[in-house]
Parts: sequence; C-alpha cells; structure tokens
Amino acid sequence: MDIPVYQVDAFAHKPFTGNPAAVCVLPEDYGDREWMQLVGKEMNLSETAFLQKIEGAYNLRWFTPTMEVDLCGHATLASAHILWEKNYTKQDTIQFHTRSGTLSAWKEGQLIYLDFPAEPPSKLNSYPEDLNRGLEVNPLYVGRNRFDYLVEVADPREVENLKPNFSFLERIETRGIIVTARSNMKKYDFISRFFAPAAGVKEDPVTGSAHCCLGPFWGERFGKTELKALQVSERGGEIKVSLQGERVHLGGRCITILEGKFCAPAEE
Repeated sequence: MDIPVYQVDAFAHKPFTGNPAAVCVLPEDYGDREWMQLVGKEMNLSETAFLQKIEGAYNLRWFTPTMEVDLCGHATLASAHILWEKNYTKQDTIQFHTRSGTLSAWKEGQLIYLDFPAEPPSKLNSYPEDLNRGLEVNPLYVGRNRFDYLVEVADPREVENLKPNFSFLERIETRGIIVTARSNMKKYDFISRFFAPAAGVKEDPVTGSAHCCLGPFWGERFGKTELKALQVSERGGEIKVSLQGERVHLGGRCITILEGKFCAPAEE
C-alpha cells in the first residue's frame, strides 16, 4: 500500500500553532470506512481528512479518533493546502463533495479561503444542566445550531481561563460547545474556545466550522460582514470571517509539518 499522509497546522501563523490535521490522499477506487476510522484513531488528531479525486473534484471525509463528522473547517483548509502544495491539482478553485454538500477553496495572497454554509444559532430558553455544571460561567446568551451549543460570556478572561469539567460536558448530546466573548484586543472582533468531548476531542485548538456559527452571531451583534477572530486555545489560531448571506467564507494559513506514507495494509 502506498497512501501518502501529511500533517498540517491549519489556521496557523507559524509552525506548531493552529490546529493540526492529517490529510490522506486515497486511490480513486478505495473507500473503506472502517479503515478510515482506524486511521483517525491511529493519527489521534482532532480530525483526519480523506481525499479521493472524482471527475475534476474531490470527495472529502473527516474522522475524529472516534467518529465521522459532517463538517470540519481546519481539515478542509489543510486538504486544499496539500492539494496545491504537493501539486495534486493546478485548479484555481477546488471543489469538495462532502456530507455537508459541495464546499470550495481558493487562494487570496497567503490565505486559503473556504466557502462553507452559514450555521447561525437559535436562542435557547432552557438547556441541559450539565452545560452549567461543565462550564460554571454566567452566560449572557445560550443558543444552538444543528451541530453545537453556543455560550456567550461578558468577559474575555472567562473564555481564556475556563477550565471545563468534561465529565459533565461529555454527557451532552451535541457535537461540541462553543464559548465566546467580545475581544478586548483591537486586532480581533471576538474570541472563542471549542470543546467536543462527546466526539473524542476535549478541546479543539482552532475550529473552522464553529465560525459558521460564530460569524453570523457576531456579525449581527457588530453590524459587520467582515470579522477577525482568535481562538484562544493553548496553540491559538486566527480566522478571517466573511459573511455572504447563507454562506460563510473562512480564511487562514497552513504549514506542512510532516509527510510520509502508510506501510500497514488496509486489509489483512
């Protein structure tokens, strides 16, 4: 078996920042889901992306160490980066066929942009008590979209210093929990962190797909369509967010950290 694999830091301003993702470029005739899940577990990153070329575009699937997910921003950014950097394609715009429909990527200067669906939250009047117990914050707002809970707090230091109790958060039936606040830094409009223990990822360093929710939320608050975001995990990462009606454009940089190939066979 000769399947190339790459590790990429996505939404990164320098090596070993941003969110690491693995990218596997598969043969066109290969698509064993069980093997992909085992690779996701072996790579042990928040997401491993699998690419297959098909009729001028690419099928794209994303796996955490424990499950396949419907949408992932940083691994899509990493996939586009690898396709261009390693000369798999010379297309100016790459089309990805995914479980969330057709997504596209293009370059503007040093940034790669993704075209993703907007996923605005709906305000909740009630929510699981485990959310309160797991975060122990005073929320200004709690909402939810089809993927995640969104919790807004007043002080950005609450976001930065948050120490979640994952024994409560992992019991909530959701992909993840976004905690956000207005930024106190002039360079950024808002900050956030993202926790997904139920999906096998306690804290995701930089979560592109969460900004499909955060972008519309903060865009309405600020009355802006162009926003700059910082995810304040230990690694940290920057995301440019452009609101385009029912779509969100996410921009960021990528850095390839390592490359290799799988030596173990897909089947015994």
